[in-house]
Amino acid sequence: MIPWLIFAVVAVPLVVVGFMVSRRRTQAAERPAPGDAQALTEQEVAEAESYEAKWRQEDEERYHRERLP
Repeated sequence: MIPWLIFAVVAVPLVVVGFMVSRRRTQAAERPAPGDAQALTEQEVAEAESYEAKWRQEDEERYHRERLP
C-alpha cells in the first residue's frame, strides 16, 4: 500500500506539471509575436489592395476591348 501512496504523491504531480509545461510550449509556438502579426497583416492588406487595383484596371481594359472594338 505504501509504494502506491508514494507513487500517487510523487508521480502524478510530475505528470500533471509535465503536461502543463508541454501545453504552454505548444500555445506559445502557435501564437505569432504581436508586432510581427500586425506588420504581416498590414503588408498583406497592402498587397491585396495593389492586386485589386491592378485587376480592376485590367478588367476595365478588357471590358472596353470586348464592348467597343
